[in-house]
Amino acid sequence: MTISIVVADDHSIVRHGLKALLEAESEFAIVGEAADGDEAIHLVNELTPDVLIVDMVMPGRGGLEVIDEIRNSSPGTKIVVLSMHRNEAYVQASLRNGASAYVLKGSPSSELMEGIRAAVSGKIFLSQPLSERAIEAYAQRLTPEEIDPLDTLTSREREILQLTVQGFKTQEISTKLKISLRTVETHRTNLMNKLDIHSQLELLRYAIKRGLLQQEE
Repeated sequence: MTISIVVADDHSIVRHGLKALLEAESEFAIVGEAADGDEAIHLVNELTPDVLIVDMVMPGRGGLEVIDEIRNSSPGTKIVVLSMHRNEAYVQASLRNGASAYVLKGSPSSELMEGIRAAVSGKIFLSQPLSERAIEAYAQRLTPEEIDPLDTLTSREREILQLTVQGFKTQEISTKLKISLRTVETHRTNLMNKLDIHSQLELLRYAIKRGLLQQEE
């Protein structure tokens, strides 16, 4: 059985590398490539692949929005997140939105293949460095009294939070996500209100405390 795959990542070198890597195995076939979230959704709805491999941060609609949309529009497509972000908040949000696997970009290629196979088999897969608590928290779900304010952020707010604490300026975020400066500022204001944070310094401290600035190995 051949597993059909659409790859979504805004870096062409990543897409081409994944295509070469996966198609070296006879069981995988790349049937489409997308450079942004909107294109990924369009291709999946048109091609109905077995698997979508998607990055978390892309122009247009980001990874979490793509996952949520595909879960509803193409429920037969399994979703494998391939990301540089390893903090549990992003892992849990991906699983909650409908992803079946979360693989780190620094992982061995064998982990990506294992993640794809697990997803197709109806299992949940995480890269080795990721905490098992992410799966446990997902399985148990949180009661309303225990909801983490970080979990209330929209996928776009999460993207802007991540890019802001990584040092991207408003103009750079606007260009990367293909949205207006005003939209960036509105989302940043909303996310800071939700987190009860009132300055850039507080936001940075919060990011450090929550592990949003972890260095990749």
